[in-house]
Amino acid sequence: MSVLTYIDSHAHIYSEQFKPDQNEVIRKATAAGVAQMLMPNIDHTSVEEMLRLESDYPETCLAMMGLHPGSVQKNFQKELYEVETWLGKRSFIAIGEIGIDLYWDKTFLAQQQEALQIQIDWAKQYQIPIVLHTRDAFNEVYQLIQKNQDGNLRGVFHCFSGSEAEAEQVTKIGFYLGIGGVATFKNGGLDKVLPKIDLNYILLETDCPYLAPMPHRGKRNEPAYLPLIAQRIADLKAITLEEVAERCTANTKKLFNL
Repeated sequence: MSVLTYIDSHAHIYSEQFKPDQNEVIRKATAAGVAQMLMPNIDHTSVEEMLRLESDYPETCLAMMGLHPGSVQKNFQKELYEVETWLGKRSFIAIGEIGIDLYWDKTFLAQQQEALQIQIDWAKQYQIPIVLHTRDAFNEVYQLIQKNQDGNLRGVFHCFSGSEAEAEQVTKIGFYLGIGGVATFKNGGLDKVLPKIDLNYILLETDCPYLAPMPHRGKRNEPAYLPLIAQRIADLKAITLEEVAERCTANTKKLFNL
């Protein structure tokens, strides 16, 4: 049986957690059919390792550039200056991971909104997509994206675990939904939502090393587990795994211009 081809649209494969066996993790992913792993940046501390990995695996590990909302604090302008400098130096597949996170702390909401707006403007300037983080902040992010959607903005709501109505809002403005390990969780809620979402709007992602799918929940996630997520989507939509792999890979290539 030939191995299906997948793209992991969101993988922190440069993470400290992969340090002991990074090459082996990438080898296993490739063997499982994961042809490419798209790497969202966090802040200035993650750039060096991410770019080293891209340099070691130029066909497989592809870098984004952006400032994660969790790293937006009082000195966020300094972090954004670093992002802007990198965007001017070379090309990246996307601006990410950007957005708003109100899960731990709401102190820097205004700064997060400002940082998101600035990075949306850069995405339009460089004509590349955005990868959105919306933890406990779907409405806040959506309002900003909707306001900026003039037909020149494209991207994905990464790690989507919202309602059918929210999924509809996202697809209505031409954005994609990043579906990961939460789809396999018993009480993840996506079992009710995924059957209603058009496959043309779905990207597969692991968000590794976080949110490992069943039966690996609670352990370190890795790109080799992506087919488990694809299989869950296939089961929920009552279609073949081949169709999920083929369409989601095509969607990812289209969005990121691969």
